[in-house]
Amino acid sequence: MLSQTMKRYQTKQSVQRELQDVRKKEVQQLCTQLNVLLVDKMNSRVEGAYINQKKLQTHTRQLQLNTANLQRQSDQWLKLLDNFNQALKEIGDVVNWSKSLESEMTKISHTLAYAYKGEVENAQSSG
Repeated sequence: MLSQTMKRYQTKQSVQRELQDVRKKEVQQLCTQLNVLLVDKMNSRVEGAYINQKKLQTHTRQLQLNTANLQRQSDQWLKLLDNFNQALKEIGDVVNWSKSLESEMTKISHTLAYAYKGEVENAQSSG
């Protein structure tokens, strides 16, 4: 009777160990699956962050190029505007010079006319 009880106990223990081993393997498999899922999720987030970083770098480079082009165009426009202003000043100087010249020529013309008129009057009075 004791031996039977002992055998039943050992059989029961053996069944318990096998059941415990099966459950342990199941838990290990579930943990492995959980780890794989977590790593996949983390990798997908890291991959998304990496893709976003690459996009940001590309956009940053493009923005830098656009900014450099805009700066170059602005410099060219400023240079053109300075040249245009200088040309306007020169035109204004020419206009002023021509008005001065015209005024002086008018004065010379009036002086010559006055001198000629004086000579004519002198010639008529002496003649």
